[in-house]
Amino acid sequence: MYRKIMVPLDGSDLAECVLPHVEAIAMGCEVNNVTFVRTVEPFQLPRGSEWVPTPEERQRIESSHRSDVQDYLNQLVGRLKYDGVSLQTEVIVGKAAESLADYAEKNGVDLIVIATHGRSGVSRWVWGSVADRILRSACVPVLMVRAPGCVPGI
Repeated sequence: MYRKIMVPLDGSDLAECVLPHVEAIAMGCEVNNVTFVRTVEPFQLPRGSEWVPTPEERQRIESSHRSDVQDYLNQLVGRLKYDGVSLQTEVIVGKAAESLADYAEKNGVDLIVIATHGRSGVSRWVWGSVADRILRSACVPVLMVRAPGCVPGI
């Protein structure tokens, strides 16, 4: 049923709590491919900043950030061994939820596995939820994994 899984990560331990679930699904469902994805938002100056980077400086900053993100993904995949499953990485530039949903659609993803903080109320309104926006915008099944130690209603 699931041949291609996408796993959005943000570099946090919380996001990586999905890894045992991904392994179980990959090994139990004859998955062919797992792609670990991280988004990089386009460079923006902080509000009130007087510094205006040259196009070359902006390019250097963005390139350095993408390189750091790629290094993180490569190290993560280097730690994982899913027998018979191709593990890939992808760095996407853009707004997280929208870019991830677009990537899933354009690349034939069958399942998205993502961690969620499980926030509700004001904290959810303030921080938003990338996982929730992906759930609402993606056209494929989304497995949302609650963080360890989750407390209902927070």
